[in-house]
Amino acid sequence: QVQLVESGGGLVQVGGSLTLSCAASGFTFSNYIMGWFRQAPGKEREFVAGISRNEVTTVYGDSVQGRFTISRDNARNTVSLQMNSLNAEDTAVYFCAANRLGMVRSTSQYNYWGQGTQVTVSS
Repeated sequence: QVQLVESGGGLVQVGGSLTLSCAASGFTFSNYIMGWFRQAPGKEREFVAGISRNEVTTVYGDSVQGRFTISRDNARNTVSLQMNSLNAEDTAVYFCAANRLGMVRSTSQYNYWGQGTQVTVSS
């Protein structure tokens, strides 16, 4: 049974930092590209970051470039998202996802999804 379980969300002040984690099970983690997405109320789900199978390549959405860092640990089947310099526009539910196709940004290309973790940035 495939599972992606996010953790680490919460309430943080503007300018603060937060680290999200996602624990994967039920599939061969190292065979999959991992990504983070987010969805704010009333908005479409947005690509945040992606990381290649061997951790060499990372890509980021324009709005988080330079502030967020994605990493993975294939030995522990986890992927993380370090978020710095948070602002109110980063408030959303954050999802981790897995796909076998490649470094894609479209939600439709991802095979597996977590339930999400809420991040709220307050001023």
